[in-house]
Amino acid sequence: MVSNNNNNKAPDNLLGKLRELDTQYAEISNQLLDPEVLADHRRVRELAKKRAALEPIINDYRAYGAALEQLKELRAIVDHDADPQLVELAREELPALEARAGELLDAVQKRLITADDQAVGSIILEMRAGVGGDEAAIWAGDLLNMYRRFAAEKGWQVEDIQFSTGPAGPECGYKLAILRISGDAVWSQLGYEGGTHQVKRVPVTEAQGRVHTSTATVAVLPEPQDVEINLDPKDVKEMITTAQGPGGQN
Repeated sequence: MVSNNNNNKAPDNLLGKLRELDTQYAEISNQLLDPEVLADHRRVRELAKKRAALEPIINDYRAYGAALEQLKELRAIVDHDADPQLVELAREELPALEARAGELLDAVQKRLITADDQAVGSIILEMRAGVGGDEAAIWAGDLLNMYRRFAAEKGWQVEDIQFSTGPAGPECGYKLAILRISGDAVWSQLGYEGGTHQVKRVPVTEAQGRVHTSTATVAVLPEPQDVEINLDPKDVKEMITTAQGPGGQN
């Protein structure tokens, strides 16, 4: 538990949020030990992603709390201990420990800002050829291959959803390519790739050696989670209306 010492102390609202996340982390860990939860593979996967996103924050938060407790003990020695040598040792250790507590506080605040991004476990990545004709399709295909290689390096899973090739087939790029990519921190790594990507080069389709400018657009969306809803038929109200006047249709 974090000490209330005023030096190196985080704001109360931040501490309240961190305590809440610490409790949530413990609850998720307990759920992952429940046999009923373990029998539901989708539930296990969702909880594991949430815990993985929280773990760095909780580790820094608990390390910060331990550093504050050590600072409290050292200051008590400096203020009240009768042994001069022990007091001197405590004074020597204080600056480094204060710096460490400050570093941990900064780290936990930065991690907290990106916690929601880290929790997103899968995304939909869409690439469309833009301006540039056949070369734009080739450029979209190059982007597709780049994201595939990046995902492979990260150990992410890639699932093909939809493709529309260029006039000359997939060897000459894609008009449209949509992928599902899942893995740890995939949103924080790729969430800001969306937008228009431009390239200036001599394309393979150019016989005169002229430089062409081609574009492709990239859209990145977090994959929506399935939500189970129990709808009581009694809560459903059906209404039938009929258009009025000449020529009206039901």
